[in-house]
Amino acid sequence: MNMKNFKIDIVSDVMCPWCVIGYKNLETALSQLKDEMSADITWHPFELNPDMPLEGQNLNEHLMQKYNLTEEQGDENRKNMFEAGQRAGFTFNFDGERIMINSFDLHRLLTWAREQGKQTELKLAFFEAHFTDLKYLNQEEVLLDVVASVGLDKEQARGILHSDKYVQTVRQEQERFKQMGITSVPTFIINDKYAISGGQPSDSFIQALKQISEEEAKQEV
Repeated sequence: MNMKNFKIDIVSDVMCPWCVIGYKNLETALSQLKDEMSADITWHPFELNPDMPLEGQNLNEHLMQKYNLTEEQGDENRKNMFEAGQRAGFTFNFDGERIMINSFDLHRLLTWAREQGKQTELKLAFFEAHFTDLKYLNQEEVLLDVVASVGLDKEQARGILHSDKYVQTVRQEQERFKQMGITSVPTFIINDKYAISGGQPSDSFIQALKQISEEEAKQEV
């Protein structure tokens, strides 16, 4: 049987909890299908809060304002998210002071990490730093320590932060996906043709990938 290799583009923001849940479930799906298929994964930028100032904002306060949530609804959301994270193999920590930040610089560093072959490692390290370890990624040294933790050059990363490198690249990518009609994250684009939205469970990914594989096999005949 021929091994199928998928091209998977993930439009995502580090500030989006469902992005890490979705990715972890995709990872589980791919590991269960590893005898039939593999995937080349690339992450693309999306900013949930492009107008957020550098100092950020208390996360609970931000969510209540943005989505008009009551405190009870906020608690319910956190409970659902924690449980979805547990099922996906990711830990959300709701005990400390959590903030929402502007993620533009993170996307610049992720664009650079792609060139270094370390993009997924850095993305996952950012997710863990933000959601599990409650690190403030708007603080330069904290951010650079996370970059160094995946084996990337800290001083090179500092140089990027202090320049306008990758600013245009990130803006162009954001615009490209906006033009494609992507307004929410995560969005998983398979082989440039099929889109799966949201933090789906692993069974949904398995079903979708098998279906796409079958459809493409028919087209090749």
